[in-house]
Amino acid sequence: MTARPAAGGGRWVDVDPGRLARWLENFTARHGPPAAEPTGYGLLLTAPDGATAELHPPPGAAGTADLPGFVAEAGAARRIGLLLARKAAVAVGVADGTRLVESKVDTSYVQSRTAAGGWSQQRFARRRDNQAKAAAAGASDIAVRLLLPAAGTLAALVCGGDRRTVDTILEDRRLAPLLPLRSDRLLDVPEPRRAVLVDAVAAARAVRVLVRDP
Repeated sequence: MTARPAAGGGRWVDVDPGRLARWLENFTARHGPPAAEPTGYGLLLTAPDGATAELHPPPGAAGTADLPGFVAEAGAARRIGLLLARKAAVAVGVADGTRLVESKVDTSYVQSRTAAGGWSQQRFARRRDNQAKAAAAGASDIAVRLLLPAAGTLAALVCGGDRRTVDTILEDRRLAPLLPLRSDRLLDVPEPRRAVLVDAVAAARAVRVLVRDP
């Protein structure tokens, strides 16, 4: 379970679905039995002392109107696609529940930025841009090979890394069937590697909770 400050107050907490029931028990013990209200994002819990917890379901989970249903749906096993990308690296995978069942990681050479100016800088920028485009094209090919055959079985596509790079990869017309599956969630990950992809499975499955104390 991880926590971080939330803009506007409160804190975001990522809770593993398997630990959600226990987390809710602790919330109730601290603040009293909460009332649950369905919302556009999931459920809003309001405790007697004024504390609130906004429960955001994992990508691909169906909406529910009550807390027991939310807990059950959050913990259900689903197949999700994963696309993690930064300028020079990509990691693509398919997870079945907690298991990463297919994966491919690749890196490309993209020059770092330079402080030089003038004509040399312009030539360097063009070369770097061409390298980035080639890297994105290679990443799209990997996504086509791994994700497209599984598209009909996926509950969601969860992306992570650099949003601009991910968007560029998904602009490939061959990947259009994946776009309706794309989750709003963007995982904050370092340069994609096999270990990063494995960790991303848990992050993608987490229930995100916005907690505000009275």
